[in-house]
Amino acid sequence: MSADITLRQLRYFAVLGEELNYRRAAGRLFITQPALSTAIKQLEQHFGVVLFTRNTREVALTDLGAAWLPQVQQAISGVDAVVENLVTLSGTRKGVLRLGYLIGTGADLLFRVVRHFEAAYPEVTVEPMEYDFADPTAGLAEGSTEVAIIRPPVDLPEHRMLVLDAESWVVCMPRDHRLAERADVSITELLDDPIVCAPLTAGTWRDYWLAMDVRGNRPPTIAAVAATYEAETTCIARGLGISFTSSSVARFYDRPGIVYVPIIDRPPSYTALAWQPSTLSPQADALVRHVQAHWNFGDILADGTTDNPSL
Repeated sequence: MSADITLRQLRYFAVLGEELNYRRAAGRLFITQPALSTAIKQLEQHFGVVLFTRNTREVALTDLGAAWLPQVQQAISGVDAVVENLVTLSGTRKGVLRLGYLIGTGADLLFRVVRHFEAAYPEVTVEPMEYDFADPTAGLAEGSTEVAIIRPPVDLPEHRMLVLDAESWVVCMPRDHRLAERADVSITELLDDPIVCAPLTAGTWRDYWLAMDVRGNRPPTIAAVAATYEAETTCIARGLGISFTSSSVARFYDRPGIVYVPIIDRPPSYTALAWQPSTLSPQADALVRHVQAHWNFGDILADGTTDNPSL
């Protein structure tokens, strides 16, 4: 009977035992919450045991589960150490890692990820590659990068994403705009304004930042197309229109002639680490695993998405 249990099932049990929260545990494991719940139930039913108690408010280990957890953690650590030793002995992680990032996407996040990873893996050289709005996948779609820091949603159905940060929406507008003095605004107050947007090649990402989901029969009036924040804010400072963006952009791209005002009724914008699981090099795999292990993600869903249905 013991031969039927898999390392994956042990990991599922250990992570849920550590988190005692299906959402957080599923996020760490890159699976959906229902998939995790099903796997745990199958494990319990297979051995005829109860490892967790569950109700609408909390998840708790039973006495049996609490006694088994440290043994499972020790077993997993042993397997991970063996695998890590093989990688170290083979030298397969030496090399260059191309890390894409979308222009203006959490410059502080990029710095923290690269610095922390290079300290842990000095044998890997990270080459950050910047991409503008014309390619919000930051090279992942065409395969010029292996891993990228992006802002979902993007057209990458085969890729996995792990959320790193969440920000609120803001509107960037000329300083003489009729709403420039407001403390905050509603998205519906802005839908008739001419808007500066990304190139058509941005696809889903362009539609997201045009707020197409709430426009209905009010199509946007395109004031200008810009592929960078510098070009975008220049157009807005000239009075051509407004744009929708995130709160970090307001910090990094402030300039004379424009003002940023929070939008109160939009779901958060997310920054995520994205990758194609089937084509990861050892260097890219090391980065993904390192970020997963050391980053403080907060509450995310199992497939690396969040409560935002656009992701």
